[in-house]
Amino acid sequence: MATAVAYPHINKINGEPARLGRVPRVRVAQIVMDYLAHGWSPEEMCRQHPYLTIAEAHAAMLYYWDHVDEIDREIEAEIGQTLGLRQGGHTSPFYARMRAKGLI
Repeated sequence: MATAVAYPHINKINGEPARLGRVPRVRVAQIVMDYLAHGWSPEEMCRQHPYLTIAEAHAAMLYYWDHVDEIDREIEAEIGQTLGLRQGGHTSPFYARMRAKGLI
């Protein structure tokens, strides 16, 4: 008999991204991107994002390791959307200023 795994602090509604229960605007994928991009531990994520509790950071990483394909697809889609906007001529004013100054 299979048992369902509960992820405290994480809400997952079918067809929607997994999110923090207490701060629903924050997706698990956003937390995972900090881990992938910066190598941050859950403790460092909490230092960088004071609204995040250590339990939420660990729950998000646990959810990620149990659902790697799902979260990786979400991250890839977000990267694709960002690249599409850049190629379509939609750049942020900050990005345009930095590029004009030769900083990127």
